[in-house]
Amino acid sequence: MQVKAAARTAPPHRSPPERRTRPRRTPARRWTFRKAQGLAYAAPTAVFVTVFFVLPLLLVGQMSLSDWPLLTGDRGVNAPENYTDAADSTLFWPAVRFTLLYTVIVTVVLLALALLLALLVQEFRPGAGFFRTVYFLPSALGLASASLLFWGLYSPTTGPLSSILEGLGLVDDPVSFLGTSTSALLSTVFLIVWKFAGFYMLILLVGLQRIPHEVFEAARMDGASRGQIFRSITLPLLRPSLALCLLLCVTGSLLAFDQFFILTKGGPDNSTVTVVQLIYREAFQRFNLGTAAALSIIVLAVLLLLNVLQFRGLRRADES
Repeated sequence: MQVKAAARTAPPHRSPPERRTRPRRTPARRWTFRKAQGLAYAAPTAVFVTVFFVLPLLLVGQMSLSDWPLLTGDRGVNAPENYTDAADSTLFWPAVRFTLLYTVIVTVVLLALALLLALLVQEFRPGAGFFRTVYFLPSALGLASASLLFWGLYSPTTGPLSSILEGLGLVDDPVSFLGTSTSALLSTVFLIVWKFAGFYMLILLVGLQRIPHEVFEAARMDGASRGQIFRSITLPLLRPSLALCLLLCVTGSLLAFDQFFILTKGGPDNSTVTVVQLIYREAFQRFNLGTAAALSIIVLAVLLLLNVLQFRGLRRADES
């Protein structure tokens, strides 16, 4: 009886439910899914580049081919009048020569000093971290703020530098650091070197720390001197970092504007007018957006050409 009762109350036996298996994706579907996923990831960047680079570039190209005053807008196509007016300007070629001269001086002095600083603080010795911070600290200051700071320091009436030199008996009259074209150029170069030497030092320091110490130790064991190690090991292995610094320095120097606009206003006698300052004058002082756009296109083409030549030179150096 108990067996029968247990049999009556026992639940009926149920077979386990069948598991639903997801259909496997074929290679074609998997490739399509990954392509859509990649496009979704790249879409925000593509939209950003299109809105803030491609469209403005197309607008500048249209301006360069049109009669486009700042206050009245587009008056129609006048190509290639804007380009000929830009090349025929009395300030164009002097601005080009001055910009190239400034670029060469800044690039040589800045990279040499940055490499020297990087070599001095590359070893983990007492005080190295402090000096790294001190050298890099001016880079945290904005270029406009640094230019205003040095404009106050260079002032012959209110600046402390002229008073210090007079107090030391080195000069008899107040010094005008921005009074001549040569002094204005060198004073601006000093500002840029002071501000950016720590930044380029940091880039080169990272490159130095990526070089294995075993390479230097093997060279010392072979009897190589410091000069030989520097020429044959440090410089070749530091080439990628130097190339990055060279690219950034040349591009930034060719686009120089803030420091000269604040310190010299292009003076004295338009001797420190850069190409970007010339673009600013055409656009916002002469209200001629067409010529300013033509100058911008010329500068862009020169920068692209220089970058291509630099990349080709680096590739040939790596292959050799």
